[in-house]
Amino acid sequence: MERSQVLDAMGQLKLYGMRTAYDEIITTAIKRQYEPQQIIGDLLAAEISEKQARAIKYQMTIATLPLAKEIKELDFEGTPVNETLIRDLATGDFLDH
Repeated sequence: MERSQVLDAMGQLKLYGMRTAYDEIITTAIKRQYEPQQIIGDLLAAEISEKQARAIKYQMTIATLPLAKEIKELDFEGTPVNETLIRDLATGDFLDH
């Protein structure tokens, strides 16, 4: 099977992680004379990593987390958080000690 056919098949199967990593994995496999099992394992690892990254990106998108705030914008009133401690930590002075 030619490279373009392999990449097309990966695209049709929605194996985007494998498709992205294919050239690098095959080049390394040829240089290091990997066994077929190692090549398949590396392709699967690339696919798993891509799927995990995509899942995290999706979860962050739907989480609708509030935007980051500056320390001066935080409202500590009505919370059990120690405002003095947080403001002291935010200065970073503890790093000198």
